Amino acid sequence: MDPKPVSASQVTFIRTMTQLDANMAGNVHGGVIMKEVDSAAGTAAMRHAGTLCVTATIDELSFLQPVHVGDILVVKAQVNDVGRTSLEVGVRVEAEPLGGGERRHTTSAYLVFVALDAQGHPTEVPPLLVETEEERRRQAQARIRRQMRKERIDRLRRHDD
Repeated sequence: MDPKPVSASQVTFIRTMTQLDANMAGNVHGGVIMKEVDSAAGTAAMRHAGTLCVTATIDELSFLQPVHVGDILVVKAQVNDVGRTSLEVGVRVEAEPLGGGERRHTTSAYLVFVALDAQGHPTEVPPLLVETEEERRRQAQARIRRQMRKERIDRLRRHDD
């Protein structure tokens, strides 16, 4: 299986936030942003894998600033690293006022997906070709998160009665 470059997985979703997206505080509901994050990340994973990918875990989801009704939401996703059948996707969410103005970083997330074959079983994914220093940095950090995930799961299982 030939490696695929990070650039082949990159996607950008753009959507204007409306009153239908608002929570009780009048800002965009976190669940709306989570859905956009999952959709963009899933698309990036499928672009790399060339097959259906399903969300296995949301490793981290950090809301840094509120998103307001009327903001343009810009969701960028790309594959950071791959395992045999899994892929970590990094997502950066930015928002900017509809009438223009400064774009602000509002949300960061890391999600893990599993690639599935036509029968719904995990299937191998192409290796990831990292070409830039930034891509190497993101891959190294993804590998640290993967190791931390495994250690956390192992520790929890040892205390599972």
